[in-house]
Amino acid sequence: MINAQQDGPDLSTGLDAAAPVSQVFRDAVSERLEIFLDEQAAVLEPMGAELLGVQRMARELLTGGKRLRPAFCYWGYVAAAGCPDTPGPLLSAAASLDLLHVSALVHDDVMDASDLRRGRPAAHRQFEALHTSAGWLGDPETFGRAGAILLGDLLVMWSVEMLQRAGLPDAALRSALPLAQAMRTEVTCGQYLDVLAQVHPLRSSAAEILGGQAAAALADANRVVEYKSARYTVQRPCQFGAALGGADERVQAALAAYGSPLGRAFQFRDDLLGVFGDPLVTGKPTGDDLREGKRTVLIAHAYAASTPVGQELLVRLLGDPALDEDGITLLHEVIISSGARDAVESMIEDGYQQALSALEGADLTDPGRTALTELATAAVRRSF
Repeated sequence: MINAQQDGPDLSTGLDAAAPVSQVFRDAVSERLEIFLDEQAAVLEPMGAELLGVQRMARELLTGGKRLRPAFCYWGYVAAAGCPDTPGPLLSAAASLDLLHVSALVHDDVMDASDLRRGRPAAHRQFEALHTSAGWLGDPETFGRAGAILLGDLLVMWSVEMLQRAGLPDAALRSALPLAQAMRTEVTCGQYLDVLAQVHPLRSSAAEILGGQAAAALADANRVVEYKSARYTVQRPCQFGAALGGADERVQAALAAYGSPLGRAFQFRDDLLGVFGDPLVTGKPTGDDLREGKRTVLIAHAYAASTPVGQELLVRLLGDPALDEDGITLLHEVIISSGARDAVESMIEDGYQQALSALEGADLTDPGRTALTELATAAVRRSF
């Protein structure tokens, strides 16, 4: 275990359980990433100057972000063991989760053919623009996809390397590695389940709805959320950090009971923002999830509770890449009038309350409980 304090803020770094994802915390994570990427630049340069552009793109993609996964990891450790005396190794381990996260975003944008990420061109669009501006042979879009896939792969490998080189005690790392490995597997398989869901048609008759198809669609959407988002965003990062702090089975069970409903609530908020969010805040075009045809819990609820006219509009318009503002407005009206938006808001609140209840009876340190409570609020009460 890393040497730890039992309570109070870490005065050496300014990290405070009452503000667990403050600018100070985000800057500390960014600093660890900058150090690692600087080291990788020295590795890439001898292979060819062209690769420094790849490294710069990785740096840009890792700039900003909510840093929620590193925060859940760091404060999961604190919940089990108190604040670390030497936070550097733990911050590096936590920061490695954002390398994994950005790798998933890069691949996700390729699969969804998204143009923007965090208000900037998605990685495959940047590679495509590089090809076009250089006047290279072949198809720019094909090159863009290939470049982004390889960048995403590189970021996965770097996330493993950064964790291994974080400076953690060997015993702590051995204890926590199975959770990191489970996280990588679950998010990848969850992503496949999501891709699979997109190719299944929406049910288009009332008989099928009454026959239980709506319940099956909701169950499928919830399964995707559990593996693609809930475990990956909250549960596994918390448990991974706690394992580094020597958490016992009771603490790990409490963090699972906290992380799963909160992770689902986090994704449900994401689903609402993907449909109704302000693009100036979210960094993605309005209605992008509707154009991509994402089969979320929100859409499953809307279809199950809509009139035949509403169901027909969902079947016809959802997933249309040319969907215009009028089409988006029509789908907004269907989703709202069906009660789906209110239903998902209720699910978010339920998940939030379940997470808080899991913390109440758990054997956690006071700063850890404080931080995880604040993080729960940050995860669901957000507009980006």
